[in-house]
Amino acid sequence: MNPKPTLRDKKKEATAYALAKSAFELALELGMDGFIVDDVVQKAGYSRRTFANYFSCKEEAVAAYFISNSSREDKSMLFENLPPDATPLDALYKLFKLQFTSEFLYQLRQFVSLANQYQSLEPYILSVFRRLQIAAQEVLEQFTHGRYADGYTHLLAGAVYGAFVPILDGRLNVMLPGEAQDEHSDAISFDQYLNSMFTYLRKGF
Repeated sequence: MNPKPTLRDKKKEATAYALAKSAFELALELGMDGFIVDDVVQKAGYSRRTFANYFSCKEEAVAAYFISNSSREDKSMLFENLPPDATPLDALYKLFKLQFTSEFLYQLRQFVSLANQYQSLEPYILSVFRRLQIAAQEVLEQFTHGRYADGYTHLLAGAVYGAFVPILDGRLNVMLPGEAQDEHSDAISFDQYLNSMFTYLRKGF
């Protein structure tokens, strides 16, 4: 079990999040070529030295915004109201719904769009999804308590998060929560896609 975070841990997390959030907002406003690290620290209210304690470059800070966001929800909420016979897929479905809010989905799509425009961000796409997948695996391992074979949680999380990538890069016509139907005439809703994906996983392809 992970130790309870101390006040120092919480302050460090808040600092990293503030810097990452400022970097992301500047990237959206000015593009990756339109700002430097000094702009990030000025916007967030910290020193350049503080930035260097957390990130090696502005690209890493932009990517960290999503990694931080994905870990801010209370994982204990996942296990509330799950029936005694709940499967790892049930737990993963609940995690996905908790993790991928409409705001997070929209901002994550913006990040992918930025990465498509600026090559310096491309290497960080994989790290973002890898961190999301690892977080899911950790939750599943906590949920299963070793009841399944080694590698099961890795395969399960990999399948779900891998199926999510084509939504963000535009290869699949799926509406994110909050988007209007007239913007995507032939699109299916995110909930429809999510339910279809989990149906395949439960019943087979």
